[in-house]
Amino acid sequence: MSKVTIYSTPTCVYCKMAKEFFAQNDIQYEDKNVATDVDARNQMVKKSGQMGVPVIDIDGKIIVGFNRPEIETALGIK
Repeated sequence: MSKVTIYSTPTCVYCKMAKEFFAQNDIQYEDKNVATDVDARNQMVKKSGQMGVPVIDIDGKIIVGFNRPEIETALGIK
């Protein structure tokens, strides 16, 4: 099983879409709220080089935004 971390904010529509996708596909993930967690925000910027959310880390592969085909490939779903 892949280790999945999503860096998100509560008001981000694309973050919600990503979380719904994970739920529909029974993907366990760790959610880090970068709006309130400064350490998580710093990790996200270090990994992605930017402040935009969502940033999704799948086994060390960084995906910026809700890029469904790229997420599916990284998870081996398609």
